[in-house]
Amino acid sequence: MKVSIIIPFYNCAFIDQAINSALRQSYKDIEVIVVDDGSTQYVEKIQPFKNRIKYIKKSNGGTASALNAGIRAARGKYFAWLSSDDMFVESKIARQLAYMNSIGSNLSYTAFTTIDHQNKVLNEIHSRKMNRKSFQNLLLKACPVNGCTVMAEIDLIKKAGWFDENLKYTQDYEMWCRLSLYTKMHYLDEVLVLYRVHPRMGSAKHGAGMVKESQYIQRKYQKFFQMENKKNRH
Repeated sequence: MKVSIIIPFYNCAFIDQAINSALRQSYKDIEVIVVDDGSTQYVEKIQPFKNRIKYIKKSNGGTASALNAGIRAARGKYFAWLSSDDMFVESKIARQLAYMNSIGSNLSYTAFTTIDHQNKVLNEIHSRKMNRKSFQNLLLKACPVNGCTVMAEIDLIKKAGWFDENLKYTQDYEMWCRLSLYTKMHYLDEVLVLYRVHPRMGSAKHGAGMVKESQYIQRKYQKFFQMENKKNRH
């Protein structure tokens, strides 16, 4: 079962490390798709990998548009998203796919560690296994999922609708809310992603915009989740 690893890239100095971690997966039936979202810096870091990846260049449209472009080009059964400043542990795809196959899951996320700009491990972040209702209740307060830990069947994402390109910072949060209306998001309590914390990361630069979008998402999905709960009670 092929897994498509999609890496949106915009002026990120760590892109070579991200690509390297994707190509070094112990699970070999993968394709690595780098979507260059109109970058003007660090593009030369992709050059050494060009013959081993799919490279898509587009004008700047934001992370959601880059992810959608990658999904359109994907040939895998599964989608895994890797930010250009983060890295996958070598066994990430193998471990997560085995877990999902063992329980019949079409959507899952994992634990992760935070690292600094020099790859020094700072912290481990774990979630917990929840039923669908508890997970939705948590989604109404905050996003408990790191997008780069997610693996999903591509058909599920296409069925639910693509990433919302109107959201500049929280397209992942909105997608997990939407997918929770279709299926259960299973949690694998293993650290499989290295999530980089640095001054130029999106969440450090766009805090106010993220808060505003998050509030919009919470208002929107409160209604949907209430409707679903009512329907399940009858």
